[in-house]
Amino acid sequence: MSPVPETTRSTAAVILAAGKGTRMQSDLPKVMHEVADRPMLHWVVDAVRSGDSPAAPVVLVVGYQRDVVEHSFPESPDWLEFRVQEEQLGTGHAIDMASPTFADPGLRASTDVFVLCGDGPLIRTSTLRALLERHRATGAAATLATARLEDPDGYGRIQRTPEGGFDRIVEQKDATETQRAINEVNPSYYVFKADALFDRLSQLKNDNASGEYYITDVFKLLQDDGLGVEVIDSVDPGDVLSINNPEQLAIVDSIMRQRLESSDGVTVSREGNA
Repeated sequence: MSPVPETTRSTAAVILAAGKGTRMQSDLPKVMHEVADRPMLHWVVDAVRSGDSPAAPVVLVVGYQRDVVEHSFPESPDWLEFRVQEEQLGTGHAIDMASPTFADPGLRASTDVFVLCGDGPLIRTSTLRALLERHRATGAAATLATARLEDPDGYGRIQRTPEGGFDRIVEQKDATETQRAINEVNPSYYVFKADALFDRLSQLKNDNASGEYYITDVFKLLQDDGLGVEVIDSVDPGDVLSINNPEQLAIVDSIMRQRLESSDGVTVSREGNA
């Protein structure tokens, strides 16, 4: 099959929304906790659906209390799909649950797929646009965004080559003390060529500290196959905060409310959302 020109490729998204979020001290699925009066997941959906080329389909990978997540989209728009992760076996396994949506070889060959986490509501459409533009301009198999944080605790670290290029992502649980000192982090903002992504998920191994299948290992597999991985490293630290506990929820809620009140606020379509 001939390569599809970058200018005619379509855009889709897979958003991870299966986790319980045990540190949230609530029985509610983590992605259903509200930020600025809306479930945090809905802000992520808005980000991929806003702009000139809304992602379609948008696949939500659900699991814990899936009915609560699904019912928060009562209109069930035709661009939205749900896939179920029955067991929590890691991010790579979760994304593989979306494989049936991209089973058609023609669709896989012609589609770029955003992969995002539903607990990162501060993601901006402008960041996704920049990510996609770099991805298509370079013809990369995968492109990721990074940010530099004063306190990188909890994030995967970006390991660079001696020449300053991207080497790999090291999850904190697997990092050495030297690697933990790196302040360039992975906020889990990715875009992949669909065939490059789904063709390699079966190659993932779970020989790590968590015993899970990491999506971050796909980048190394792509590089080992001689395929390009690009990086944009200009993401504002204030845009990458994810939510793992009530304290972080309060911080992100405050940031989002300030955003909405300012002249620099995000554009929200709320298409198909509750």
